[in-house]
Amino acid sequence: MKSKLHREIDELEILFKEHFDFLCLVSLSILKDKSASKDVVQDFFLSFWKNRKNIELNVSFKAYAIRSVKNLSIQVLRKVDKEHKALKDFTPLKNEYNIDCPPSKRDERLEELLNKLPEKRKQIFVSYVINGQSYAEIAENNGISINTVKTQMKRAYQFLRSEATEDLLYFFILLFTIF
Repeated sequence: MKSKLHREIDELEILFKEHFDFLCLVSLSILKDKSASKDVVQDFFLSFWKNRKNIELNVSFKAYAIRSVKNLSIQVLRKVDKEHKALKDFTPLKNEYNIDCPPSKRDERLEELLNKLPEKRKQIFVSYVINGQSYAEIAENNGISINTVKTQMKRAYQFLRSEATEDLLYFFILLFTIF
């Protein structure tokens, strides 16, 4: 006889297998990114599992899942849009913020900091900040998930924030407004 937890796991597995592909299509219709859509649906199932005891379904699971996945997908779009707007408004390394430090010295210090990052993290950071690629593009180009890109960006920002001198701090403060 299976325990209650094992029965719940079996039920979730059945729901996952039955609805995953369809929910990915729902998300894909909004995000237009296959990898991001899969991440959204996986996040939905994780959240559903974690909160299963507090969720009372007044509609079918499918209707609940569709609404949740649509909302999560819209949240992702809003976040990406916010990040793009912040980057668009960002004008890196303006002299007006750093009168005491010549641009070449500042650029050298910035490059020094970036070179202290692990190679893969640096590559992801540069792809996003310098090359303007989206998390989805970076994930696809590197064969990793969007969540991995998010984690690497967060770690890069944490490192740069902790290592930046005052004359570079303005640069990172502008970047941190994205996250």
